[in-house]
Amino acid sequence: MDVRRQALGVLAFCFVTNAVSRGIGESFAVFLLPVAAEFGSDRALLTGIASFYMLASGAMAPLAGLAIDRFGPRICYTLGLSVFGAVYLLAGFATALWQLYLLTGVAAAVGASLLGLVPASSLATRWFHARLPTAMGLLSAALGIGMLVFAPLAQTLIGALGWRGTYQAMGAALLLLVLPVWLMPWAQIAAGAPALARARRAAAGPDSWTIRRALRTPAFWALTAVMFFTSLSTFTVSVQLVAGLVAAGFAPLLAATIFGVAGMASIVGMLGAGWFSERIGERPFATVSYSASILGIGALALLETWPSMLLLAAFVLLFGTMQGSRGPLVAVLSVRHFAGSRQSAIYGLVLLGMGVGAALGAWASGALFDLTGGYRAGYLLSAVSAGCGLLLFQVVPALSGSERVSPGGLAGR
Repeated sequence: MDVRRQALGVLAFCFVTNAVSRGIGESFAVFLLPVAAEFGSDRALLTGIASFYMLASGAMAPLAGLAIDRFGPRICYTLGLSVFGAVYLLAGFATALWQLYLLTGVAAAVGASLLGLVPASSLATRWFHARLPTAMGLLSAALGIGMLVFAPLAQTLIGALGWRGTYQAMGAALLLLVLPVWLMPWAQIAAGAPALARARRAAAGPDSWTIRRALRTPAFWALTAVMFFTSLSTFTVSVQLVAGLVAAGFAPLLAATIFGVAGMASIVGMLGAGWFSERIGERPFATVSYSASILGIGALALLETWPSMLLLAAFVLLFGTMQGSRGPLVAVLSVRHFAGSRQSAIYGLVLLGMGVGAALGAWASGALFDLTGGYRAGYLLSAVSAGCGLLLFQVVPALSGSERVSPGGLAGR
């Protein structure tokens, strides 16, 4: 098998695992109403489960990077599947909310992180160089596929099996994948393309990037802040999107399908992020992306007063298309700035900003609903956060795509 086919095979595997980790791990929005009906809890307490999940995902991101750097992809992926499957199997037997907090709020994040974007990005950088932005865009697009597939699937299964049976079915399916993944040719996969393997060995000298050196650079903190504000904007909307659409008068199955279609629409933006950044740069695409997101949030807010399919389509086109499109930009910028043997751990630390922002957004969406009795306060917070992300790309030189940083912390070209 030639190097190109091997690279595409690795990319396909990472695409699938990203879709599974995102689609199942972030399916709680579909479970929100049936879980609320059984436990009778207020909305803020329930969305706190999603908040815990996002916070734990952010905390796990640098650990996932360390895991794949130190133990290799075989251990990383099989352990992730084992934990992920066991968590959802057990969640189906939960008798109290604290158990769902522990299982789907914390432990699920461990499994999802070991299957998700950080290890996938590590493998992609071993097989792609000139086309890395496009590869990262495809990996991010897998997140949208996961939402498209698993949101309506979970809604359908809940109707047939209940939320408990659905959790158990997902857990069992994940555990069945452990052995096939363990038996994959990991030595060959981990080695990467020969030319890139030689470049990695050359970059792994005493003057290469370390976590401590990265933490002393403005580039690291700018990338982390972008992930924080972007996730805060996205998850303030997405966690309660299904419930908000139902409140606006749409049928539950349609609302769940829109949740999935919005994820699917994000593929356009994610692929566009890679394609456009290779041609016009990261900053111009970020300007378009954030502006579209803000307009999409406005369309969603208007649905409470004028529930129409036209406004719903505008939301999917503008917000849905652009959600997640900043992720490939940050991934590529992180690899460019911090290439070397610790790039996965450093990128994982950048994603800690994503976890904190997502956790705050998930919690705030429920808290603002309980405080105001509606969804518009959450929509306003989402729009302001998107504006902060846009501002960062405009004023921070490290996000232009042209500035480079040396391990000593000095900017260069």
